[in-house]
Amino acid sequence: MADSDDEHTSPQNPDNRIELERQAADEAHKAKILAHPPEGPEGPLHPPVTPRPGATRVVRDRKGGRRVVEVPSTGHSWDGIEEYDNPLPRWWFLLFIGTLVFGILYLVLYPGLGNWKGVLPGYEGGWTQEKQWEREVAQADEKYGPIFAKYAAMSVEEVAQDEQAVKMGARLFANYCAICHGSDAKGSLGFPNLADHDWRWGGDAASIKTSILNGRIAAMPAWGQAIGEEGVKNVAAFVRKELAGLALPEGTDADLGKGKEVYAQTCSVCHGQSGEGMAALGAPNLQHASGWIYGSSLAQLQQTIRHGRNGQMPAQQQYLGDDKVHLLAAYVYSLSQKPEQLAKQ
Repeated sequence: MADSDDEHTSPQNPDNRIELERQAADEAHKAKILAHPPEGPEGPLHPPVTPRPGATRVVRDRKGGRRVVEVPSTGHSWDGIEEYDNPLPRWWFLLFIGTLVFGILYLVLYPGLGNWKGVLPGYEGGWTQEKQWEREVAQADEKYGPIFAKYAAMSVEEVAQDEQAVKMGARLFANYCAICHGSDAKGSLGFPNLADHDWRWGGDAASIKTSILNGRIAAMPAWGQAIGEEGVKNVAAFVRKELAGLALPEGTDADLGKGKEVYAQTCSVCHGQSGEGMAALGAPNLQHASGWIYGSSLAQLQQTIRHGRNGQMPAQQQYLGDDKVHLLAAYVYSLSQKPEQLAKQ
C-alpha cells in the first residue's frame, strides 16, 4: 500500500489533516514575521544582529600594571544581551590544568581504577586505610613506647608524683573518662565523684587500676515487692536520718524503729551494720550522703530502694592497654590525694 494511503500518514485521516494544517499555518506565520518584523517606537523589535565593537575590561600585566583592552563580540545576541569573547583568567585555566594533573597522580598513587592498587611507597600491595592506620600506630608505639614503659616500671603511687606523667594521664582522662565523670572528675547523677574519698570499689591505687582495667558491674536489688511500700518509706527514713545524719522533710510519716529492723534484715548484708559499705561488693558507704550518686533526697532514696539500681563501668584494657591504664590510674589516684599525702608514699 502506498504511503499516502497509510492511515497513519494519509491526509485523508482527519487527525493527520488537522496536524498538517497547523504546521502549514506555523510556517506561514514565521515567514510573515521574517518578511515584516514588528516595529516598536525605536524601530524593529528584533533587528538583525550585526557585530559591533566589543566592550572593554581592565587586565593586569606581570608587573602589576593595569591596562584597558577591548573585548570582541561573538556576534551572538539574545533579547538585547550580547555575548562577548571574554575568556576566563589565566590563573583559572592553570588551576583547571592543575586539578587534572592532581587527579591523574592520585589515581596512579592510590587505588581507584578497577583492580589497580596504586604505587604509593611504603605500602606493600597498595594503600588501604587499614594499612595506613597500622602504620601510624606502629610509628606512635615506636615514639611513645619507651615513655610508657618507663612509667609502667614504677608503682602507681610513684607515677602520681611525676608531674609529666600526671599531665599525660589527664589527657587520657579527658579522652576516655570525662564524658561520664565530667572534665573535673566530680561526676554527675549515676556517675561517681573521683575527686573525693568516697570509693565504692576501693580508693587505693591497686583497686583504682583494677576498676579501670577490668571494669565494674554493680546492682542494687529492688526491694519494693519484698518489704512493701511502708517498709520502703521506713528504711529510707532510717538511712537518711540515722546513718547519714540528714534531716527528714517536714511532715514525714515514717517509723524509724521499724526502718532499723528492715535495714538489719535486708540491707546490712551488703552495706554493713553501721552503713559503712563494702568495697568487695561495690556497696556504697551510707554514712556519707555526698557519695550517693543517685541522689540523697528522701524521694530519690525511696526510688533507689523501691526499684533498685544498675550500673556498669566499662573495661578499658582492650582500648588502652596496660601501660596507658597505669598512667590513667595514677592520674585518678592523684585526684583524691593531697600533695603531702603523695609525698609520704
